Amino acid sequence: MAALQNGVANGINGHHTTDSLTRPRFSDIPPQIDIPVAGESADEAVEISLVELLDDPTELCTLLESESVGKQYWMVIALAYAKQRKVDHAIEMVTKGLASLREKGGTRGTEERLSLLGALCWLYLWKCRDAPRVKPEGQLASEARTKDFYLQLATSTLNDASRISPSYAPLHLARGVLYLLRASQPSRTGQDAERIDMLRQASASFDSAIRADHRNMMAVMGKARAQFSLGRYADALQGYQMVLEQAPHVTDPDPRIGIGCCFWQLTFKDDAKGAWQRALEVNPESKIANVLMGLYYLDQSSKYPLNDPHFAQIYKTAMTKYTQKAFKLDERLPLACAVFGGYFLMRRAWAQVERLARRAIELTDVNAIASDGWYLLARKEHYEGDVVKAHEYYSRADLARGGENKGYLPAKFGMAQIQALQGNYADAKFRLEGLAQAKNVEAMTLLGTLYAEEVFTAQASGLREDKSTELKKAISYLEGVRISWKDPKKKITPDSAVLLNLARLYEHDQPDKSLQCLQQVEQMELAEVAQEDKNFVEDIVNERLPLDDYDLAELDEKDQKDETKKKASKELKAAKEKERTEREAKRDAERLMLLREYLPPQLLNNIACFHYSADRITPSRELFQSALNACVKINRGGSGEDVNNLITSISYNLGRAYEAENDLPKAEPVYEGVMQRPGSQDYADARVRLAYIALNASPHDEGPKAIQALYQTEPDNLEVRALYGWYLRGAKKRTHNVAEDAEQRHYKHTLQNHDKHDRYSLTGMGNIYLATARDMRRETDSEKERRSKQYAKAVEFFDKALQLDPRNAYAAQGIGIAVAEDKKDFGAALSIFSKVRETVRTEPNVYTNLGHVYGEVRQYARAIENYEAALTKGGAKDPALLCCLGRVWFLRGKHEKSVQAMKTSLEYSQRALEARPDEIYLRFNIAFVQIQLAQLIYSLPDSQRSLGEVEAAQDGLNDAIDAFTAIAKSPHPPFPPHDLEQRANMGRNTMRKQLDRAIQNQREYEDRNAERLRLARETREAEMRAREEEVRRREEVAAEQRRKIAEERRRMEERDRELAERRMEEERKREEAEMTTDSETGERRKRVKRKGGKRKKKGTEDESDLEEEESGRGRRARSEVSAATPASSDLDGGEQPRKEKPRKKRRLERKQKSGKAYKSTELVEDSDDNDDAGVTMNGNRDEAEKREDSVPMDEAKEGGDLFGEDEDGVAVPRKKSARVVDEEDDDDDELGGSAAKGAGETEDIPMGDVEDPTAEDEE
Repeated sequence: MAALQNGVANGINGHHTTDSLTRPRFSDIPPQIDIPVAGESADEAVEISLVELLDDPTELCTLLESESVGKQYWMVIALAYAKQRKVDHAIEMVTKGLASLREKGGTRGTEERLSLLGALCWLYLWKCRDAPRVKPEGQLASEARTKDFYLQLATSTLNDASRISPSYAPLHLARGVLYLLRASQPSRTGQDAERIDMLRQASASFDSAIRADHRNMMAVMGKARAQFSLGRYADALQGYQMVLEQAPHVTDPDPRIGIGCCFWQLTFKDDAKGAWQRALEVNPESKIANVLMGLYYLDQSSKYPLNDPHFAQIYKTAMTKYTQKAFKLDERLPLACAVFGGYFLMRRAWAQVERLARRAIELTDVNAIASDGWYLLARKEHYEGDVVKAHEYYSRADLARGGENKGYLPAKFGMAQIQALQGNYADAKFRLEGLAQAKNVEAMTLLGTLYAEEVFTAQASGLREDKSTELKKAISYLEGVRISWKDPKKKITPDSAVLLNLARLYEHDQPDKSLQCLQQVEQMELAEVAQEDKNFVEDIVNERLPLDDYDLAELDEKDQKDETKKKASKELKAAKEKERTEREAKRDAERLMLLREYLPPQLLNNIACFHYSADRITPSRELFQSALNACVKINRGGSGEDVNNLITSISYNLGRAYEAENDLPKAEPVYEGVMQRPGSQDYADARVRLAYIALNASPHDEGPKAIQALYQTEPDNLEVRALYGWYLRGAKKRTHNVAEDAEQRHYKHTLQNHDKHDRYSLTGMGNIYLATARDMRRETDSEKERRSKQYAKAVEFFDKALQLDPRNAYAAQGIGIAVAEDKKDFGAALSIFSKVRETVRTEPNVYTNLGHVYGEVRQYARAIENYEAALTKGGAKDPALLCCLGRVWFLRGKHEKSVQAMKTSLEYSQRALEARPDEIYLRFNIAFVQIQLAQLIYSLPDSQRSLGEVEAAQDGLNDAIDAFTAIAKSPHPPFPPHDLEQRANMGRNTMRKQLDRAIQNQREYEDRNAERLRLARETREAEMRAREEEVRRREEVAAEQRRKIAEERRRMEERDRELAERRMEEERKREEAEMTTDSETGERRKRVKRKGGKRKKKGTEDESDLEEEESGRGRRARSEVSAATPASSDLDGGEQPRKEKPRKKRRLERKQKSGKAYKSTELVEDSDDNDDAGVTMNGNRDEAEKREDSVPMDEAKEGGDLFGEDEDGVAVPRKKSARVVDEEDDDDDELGGSAAKGAGETEDIPMGDVEDPTAEDEE
C-alpha cells in the first residue's frame, strides 16, 4: 500500500502533484465521515468515526449497500482500515463495494469500479509485501497465503481493470510494481532469463506511466528500481537523481536511498555513505537508511583484522548505532533481520539465528536478502553438523542470487566445504576451481589445502603414485594466497595453516623455501606472545646483559685541542660504538631465545631440523634447546602423554646436534636421559647412538661389545641391524668370495627374514658387489666378463633401492661408480653425481666421487675443488681424502711439469701420514712423491729452478731412500720388498749422482748470472717504482681537478644565491613603489594605473589617425569583469569617455600581396576601427595591469616586431601567422588553453588589459 492516498494511488497519472509526495501516507483520511441516508430530511446523514473503526466491517458494508452510496465512501473507509494496517478489512470493503457498483451497472458504475479495482490491486500488492516467501512448515498448500498467492490475485484484479479500460493511465504504475514483485520471486525454471524478462516488462510499464504524465515521480523511481535490478546502475542513478532534483522534499520513498545503493554498486562507497547520511538528516527515523549505514560500517570493519582496535570500534558503530536502531523501528524489516542474524551467528545463538533468518526469507521481496537468510540457516546447520540440510540451504542461497555462473560466492564456497566433508573431493575441487579463477582467497586456500592433503596422503601411504600435478597445483594456489597478503588494499591477515602446508609441500624438493615458511610462522607466533611475557623476558635480558650507560664524548674540550688525545678520543668512541653494537646483538639473540620458549615446540623442532639438514648445526642446536624449554613450560601445566613424547623426540634431536658438533660429553648424557624417561626405556634410536659413540671412542674394545649387546637385545630392529651391518663392514675379514662375506650374509638374512624392501640392506649389498668387482682380476677376457657381471649384480641392488626410494642418493652414487669403473662412461657418471650433489649438498661422498671422475678426465682443477669440498664437509683430517688430494696434485704436477703442484702433493701426503702415523702405505706415498719431485727438478733447465730447490730435492731423495728401505723390511709392505729395494738402490746409485751434478751446475749458473740477475731485479724494482709514482701523480692531478670543480660549483651557487636575493629585493621595492595609501580608509592598496590615452601610430603623422582607446578585460579570462570606465582615470587629460561600441568578430583574411603563407599561435581579434583589442604576452591579467602605458607591444617580445603595417594601415603579422578566430571558437577559447601548443611553438596568448600595440603614448 505504498502508493495510496485517499482513494487515489500516489503517483497515479493525472492525480498527483509534487506536493502530494511530501505529505505522510494517509494524511488525507479524515477522522470521521458522514454517510448520507434516505429519510425525511435531505441532509440527514450517519457519522462514522474513521479512527475507531469496527472490528467487523459487515455492518458498514450493509449500510453502504442499502444506501447505494458512491465509490468514494467505499474507498475512504477502506483506506481508513488500511491506515490502521487492517488490510484484510480494507480488501473486504473494496470487494463489497465492487459488488455493489456492479449491481448499479451503467457507464458511471463501470468507471467507479475501475478506481476500486486499482485500489484492490494495490491492497493485494501490500499483502504480498507482508506475506511469507515460502509455505510455512506444517501448513497445507491450499491454505498457504504466500507472496505468489497475492500476486496471482493482484494479477487477476489488474486484468479485470484492463478489460474495462486498457488505456487507463493509473494501471501502468500498478502493473510495473506487479512485475517488480514477480521478478523477486524464486524462478520456477531456475533460469535468470525469466527474471530479466519480468524486469524489462516492469520498465516498459513505468515508461508508459511516464509518457502519460512526465511529472509522475513514482513511475520514474519505479523505472530506476527496475534498472537497478537489471544491473544498469548508472541509468538507475540518473533516474533517482532526476526524482531528487524535481521533488527534493520527498522522503517516502526516499530517492537518496536509491542514489546511495547505485553509488555502492558502482564502488563509490563513500559517496553512498554521503547519500544515506543525507537521508538520515532529512528523516532520522528512516529504517532503511539506518540499516544501510550499518552495512557501510560493517564493510569498513571487514578491512581490519579482528585483533585491530579499529575493528571493534567500527563494528560497534555498525551494530549498535545503526542496525539496532533500524531493528527497533521495525522488527520485521528483512534486511535488519539478516544483519542481526549474522551477529547472533558469531555468538552461536542458534535459536535467534533461526528466527531472524526465517523472518528475512519470508518477508523480503529482494532476492539478495532471501539469499542472506538461506545462507544464515546453512551456516547454522553447518556448525551443528547437519551437512545435508546445510548443503540444501547453501544451494538455495546460491540460487536466490542467480546460481550457476552468478550466484552467491560464500554459498558456493559453503557447498564446496560440505562436499569436502562428505568426501566428495572431485566435486568440491571442481566447484572451487571456478571460484579460484576470481582470485578468491578463501577458495584458493581451501583448494590448495585439498590438493596438499591429496599429496600428503599419497606420501603417507608409501605408494609410488605420481602426484606431481597435484603438488604443483597446491603450491600454486597456496602461493597465490601468500602473495595476496602483501596487498595493502586487501588487508588480509596471514594464515599460519597456509604456511605450514607450504612448508610440507616444499620439504623434499625445496627445503630452503620450506624453512622460509616456517620462519614466517615463527614471526607470526612471536607477534602473538602476550605483552606481560614480553616484559618478563625483557627484565631477564636486562639482568643478564645490562646496557652500559656511558658518554661517548668522554674527553673534555681541553683535551680536544691536543691532536694525540683527539685521535685517542675518536678511537675510544669507535671502540665504544662497536662494543655497544655487539652487546645489542647479544641482547637481541638472548631476547629471541627466551621468547621462543613461548612458541609451539613442534614449530621450533621443525625449523631446527631444517637447519640441521643444511649443516647449520649451531642454530639447530639452539632451536632444539628452545623447543625443549618450551615443552618443559607446557608440561608444568600438567599436560599429558603427547608432551612427554615430544620431549623425548626433541631431546634425541638435541643429542644429535651435540654429536654433529663433536661435543660427545654433552651428547651422551642427553641420550641417557632420553632412555631414562618414563615410557622411553626401549627408545632404540638413543641406544643406537650410544653404541655408535662407544664404537668410535673404542673401536677395538668397548665399542664392539656395545654393538654386540645392542644387536642381541634388538635383533629385529632394522635400525639396529643397519648399524650392525655398518660395523661388520669395518670389522670383517676381506674376501674375494661374496658368499663368505659376513656383511653380505647379514644383509641377506635381513632381506629374507625381516624386510625384503629394506633399503639400507639393498644398498649395502650393492656396495659389497661393487667392492668385490673392483678387486677382481681383469687380465683376460673371461676375467673381464666375470667382473662386468659382478658390477651388473651391484647395479641390480642399487636399482631396486632406487625403485623403493627415488631420492636414495647412496644407491644413485653406486650406479654412477659402476658406470665409471665398468663402462668407463665418465660423462654419464658425472651427470649422475652432479644430480646427487644437488640433492645432498652436505654429504662428502658425492664430492669425493666427483673428484675421482674429474681426475680421470684430467680436469684436475675441478677434481681438486671437489676433493677440498669433501674435506671441508667430512673432516679436515680424513686420510683418504688427503691421499686423493695428494694424488690429483701429483698428476697435475706431472702433467704440467709444475714444481709447486708436486710440493702441494707432498704436503697433502704428509698431512695424511700425520692423521694415521701407523699406516705403511702413507709413508710409501710420501717417498714416491719425493722421488718424483727430485726427478722433475733434475729435468728442468737451470733457468727454471733455483739452487735451494735442487738442494731440497736432494734432501727429499735421501728421505725417500731411507723410507723405501724401511718399508721393504716391514711385515706387510704395500708392494713386494724386492721392488722397493730396487727403487731405493736406483735413488742411491743414480739419482744422488744426478742431483750432485745438478747442484754444481746450478751453483755455477747462478754465480755466472748473479750480476745480470741483480741488474734485472733492480730494473724491475725501478719500473715498479716508476709505475707507482705515475699512479700517484695521476691521482693528485685528478684530486686537484675535483677540487677546482667543487670550488667553481661553490662560487656559482653563491653567485646564483646573490642574484636571487637581488631579484627578490628589486621585486619587493617595485611592489612597494606600486602601493599607495587610500585617502578614505587609510589602507595600503595597489596604485591605480591610468588606462588608455592618445597614441600616435607608427609610420604616420596624421592627427586624424589618433584614436582614444578604452581599456577592457580579455574575454578569455575565466571570471569576467566589466571594463573600467576611463572617466576616473583620464580626468587630468580632460578627455571625456566615449561610448564603447559593441564588439564584432570576423575572419582575418589573408592578404593577396603576402608573399607566403604564415601560421602563428597568436590570437587575433578583429573589431571596428574605433575599438581595437590588445593582447597580453602571458595571459595574466595582473601582469597586464602592472605594465607601464608607455611600453609598446613589440618591445615586450624579444626577436623583433610582431606586428607591422600593410599599405592600408591594417596591422598584420610579419613573421608569424595568426590563428584564425571565428565565432564558433568562443567555446574553445574559454578553455584558455594550449590546444595549439606544439614542439617549438608558443602558447596561445589570451586577451588582457594592455593598450593597442600600434598606438604611441599620449605624451
